[in-house]
Amino acid sequence: MAGKGVLTPQSEDFPRWYQDVLNKAELADNGPVRGTMVIRPYGYALWERMQAEVDRRIKAAGAENAYFPLFIPESYLNRESDHVEGFSPELAVVTRGGGRELAEPVVVRPTSETIINAYFSKWIQSHRDLPLLINQWANVVRWEMRPRIFLRTTEFLWQEGHTAHATRHEAREYAARILHEVYLDFMESVLAIPVLIGYKTEAERFPGAINSMCLEGMMRDGKALQMGTSHELGQGFASMFDITYSDSEGNREYVWQTSWGVSSRMVGGLIMAHGDDDGLLVPPRLAPIQTVVVAVRDADGVVDACHRLADALVAAGIRSVVDDRTETGFGRRATDWELKGVPVRVEIGPRDLEQDQAALVPRVGGEKQTVALSGVPARVSSMLEALQERMLTEATSWLDSRIFEATTVSEVQHAATTGFARIPWAELGPEGEATLAKDAITVRCLQRPDGSLPNSSEEPDLVAICGRSY
Repeated sequence: MAGKGVLTPQSEDFPRWYQDVLNKAELADNGPVRGTMVIRPYGYALWERMQAEVDRRIKAAGAENAYFPLFIPESYLNRESDHVEGFSPELAVVTRGGGRELAEPVVVRPTSETIINAYFSKWIQSHRDLPLLINQWANVVRWEMRPRIFLRTTEFLWQEGHTAHATRHEAREYAARILHEVYLDFMESVLAIPVLIGYKTEAERFPGAINSMCLEGMMRDGKALQMGTSHELGQGFASMFDITYSDSEGNREYVWQTSWGVSSRMVGGLIMAHGDDDGLLVPPRLAPIQTVVVAVRDADGVVDACHRLADALVAAGIRSVVDDRTETGFGRRATDWELKGVPVRVEIGPRDLEQDQAALVPRVGGEKQTVALSGVPARVSSMLEALQERMLTEATSWLDSRIFEATTVSEVQHAATTGFARIPWAELGPEGEATLAKDAITVRCLQRPDGSLPNSSEEPDLVAICGRSY
């Protein structure tokens, strides 16, 4: 491959490889304040595609987008003790504004449960107002001590959904629906990343929630990355913010609530789940650029032919661009597109044009092939679908090969050096979980023996998935 030697090999230094990809593929830079990041256009294009796909699924599930303030009165967080205690070490607090001490400090939002619920209490009066399904796309700030671009940053981008329901059953069913129909479907069908589904243990639960459901992915170094969460909030926030409704008989009842979210961490997950020693591998359904048409040399109408072909590809519904930077060496340009993980590269040179053909080069999984110019759109379309399927299949095989059965804490510790361990929760329990935590190993989720989502974290015969995480 053209990109060989540009990046530190994964097997030699995986963190350095990750940093190399961020730089060489022009995804992001560190910001001027420790823990912040500057997302470059190509990195942001990946996020925009993720955002669009997730947003479409959220709306199909009935939620509407809204926006709430970045600044939250400190008193709002103090109303819910578990919530504020869980976020206290990460809070950024503003005490001065306009050159003066503020009468009340304000918190830069770490999450929006408190401020959104303050308004839910105004908007919800009757059972006719339920369910209330709201989503917000925003940035949040959590003061991060060990920052890493896209994975753990002080400021990051995300969506956070917040809903209110008449019954606990309705809330639980909606939280599970988001997990399955929005997040799981997106991650498998678009990101081509297989994930494990389950409940968080009490020790790992979202602050203020009564249950937390999650999706856990495995990266190429065997570590876990939490890809998305959906929480049952119960009635704790409803009680603190007096969110009640009048039922059909005129009785006042507290609502039952959920919250759920995914973040720009998914960009990091994309890099680490699929990337290789030549750079990114972007699944075709996600790729901002599915095909790049490269002019090998500026001679005999080659550049014009590249633009005509790109127009034909776009007309066929394929996201395409032209690389006509013929003043830059062809090898350098090929390397650049491989680093960015563009699924298919189409090459046209003078000889190709003479023979009315083009060379098609898949990013992975195939040899260069020559196709008549008129047949390029159809062939590229089939190559993209094959590549999408291949990426999910290979990532699933990788995940399956790195999950090990265990019956003791020591076996879990050994397995967690290279992947995940499965152990009966009844054998591990909170005491074993605490022991593992001393070795930086956590219970990623609890699931049924068949890998499905339980009805609750209290269900019998659950299996704990354990591993090291980012």
